[in-house]
Amino acid sequence: MKIAFIGHKRIPSREGGIEIVVDELATRMVDRGHQVIAYNRSGHNVAGSEFDGVANGHGKRFSYHGVNVVSVPTIEGKGLAALSSSFFATLQAIKAKPDVIHYHAEGPCVMLRLAHWAGIRTVATIHGLDWQRAKWGKFASMYLKLGERTAARCADEVIVLSRGVQEYFQRTYGRSTRLIPNGIEPVESVAADLIAKKWGLVKDSYVLFLGRIVPEKGVHYLIDAFKRLDTGKRLVIAGGASDSAEYYESVRKAAGSDPRIVLAGFTQGAELAELYSNAYAYVLPSDLEGMPMSLLEALSYGNCCLTSDIPECADVLRGEDGVMHGVTFREGDVDDLAARLQELLDHPDTVAAFGKDAAAYVTGRYNWDAITRQTLNTYKGEDQ
Repeated sequence: MKIAFIGHKRIPSREGGIEIVVDELATRMVDRGHQVIAYNRSGHNVAGSEFDGVANGHGKRFSYHGVNVVSVPTIEGKGLAALSSSFFATLQAIKAKPDVIHYHAEGPCVMLRLAHWAGIRTVATIHGLDWQRAKWGKFASMYLKLGERTAARCADEVIVLSRGVQEYFQRTYGRSTRLIPNGIEPVESVAADLIAKKWGLVKDSYVLFLGRIVPEKGVHYLIDAFKRLDTGKRLVIAGGASDSAEYYESVRKAAGSDPRIVLAGFTQGAELAELYSNAYAYVLPSDLEGMPMSLLEALSYGNCCLTSDIPECADVLRGEDGVMHGVTFREGDVDDLAARLQELLDHPDTVAAFGKDAAAYVTGRYNWDAITRQTLNTYKGEDQ
């Protein structure tokens, strides 16, 4: 098949979970003999121009593990980058005449209608209900909702990542969807080296949050809760701002009043692996998620994970047999978050027990090869 991907920022890149998903799917599809084009945005990495790196370093066209990567014009600015890049990417994709165009996220799906009119088969993956995210203004939220409606009404297939979103599409649009989650690869834990030199972090000396620093991730809850705890451990908050500079500044100010809190900024590569490998526990206090890649990654490194009880997080921790493979707290409840976190700090045996089977559980349940096969079947309109 000839397959086009639209909606991600850039591959190879860790600017968000969508970029990881497109990278994993596209490269695996090439390995299976398919021809894949990925339409990258031009412009700067959302985490800062210092992280532009290889995804912008090869020019407008380059090959990445056999994937044909094409950079399209992008108008920089809040809310405009996704709109402009998906428009130009769709025009180029229509000319390329692929068998299927796979759109990712609600905003880029506005342009799906053009491919639909051109008679090209379209698949939309809804990574989350983006219009609910606090960082967007009224116009941007309306645009995202338009993308959602376009996907529901025009896409040949709609993929969702959670049961909650699947039920939402059925209830709101009467639209049947395919539930295909994200995946994760087995990893090897590594010793603390770079993070020890940079921040003085050693094995089990810190609690970790890793993700974009945006309001819906609930970092403000975590900082408030951590300040109440009686512990010598530190709190490491790793991630970039992603169109939420004002919120990031509020987080920076809140963290500045407690010397135990480390703002690590955007991390990748060896530093990222060390942060996951040596954390005492991982915390994800989100109000809104699609299917958090950072949670899958934390589990794959054998971390005990504490998350809000929103379905998108709780469903990852809850096995198909109903057994929980982590701990949850009531969404938005700082008191409950502080209490659950203090319990984990006071009971390292509980933390060790959750961490012991975390990697085997998550890599067994969320397998990229199986997910790639299910996605290809979706392109063909076949059963998963």
